[in-house]
Amino acid sequence: MLRILYKSKIHKATITQARMDYEGSIGIDAELMESAELLPNEKVQVLNLNTGARFETYVIKESPGSGTICLYGPAAHLGKAGEKVFIISYCFITQMKNTFRTNIS
Repeated sequence: MLRILYKSKIHKATITQARMDYEGSIGIDAELMESAELLPNEKVQVLNLNTGARFETYVIKESPGSGTICLYGPAAHLGKAGEKVFIISYCFITQMKNTFRTNIS
């Protein structure tokens, strides 16, 4: 059985730009991408803490050290500069029977 699990998250990133002049994606500072183990073109889910908007898109690498978090294209309607977002990536995992444990008592 394949399961989808949370892989990494950029927590409370601040949107620095929202630009309509692109087909749609999220630009992320290359250093932040590396720390969150994100690859260019990787699918991510973006959650806007200010508006409650949730959407999926793909990652574009921005200049390292720039601090850029830019919503491009249609995604630019779902957030504006200064708003906080979570950027979450997931992975597929093959689950063998009884291999996951919880801390629930």
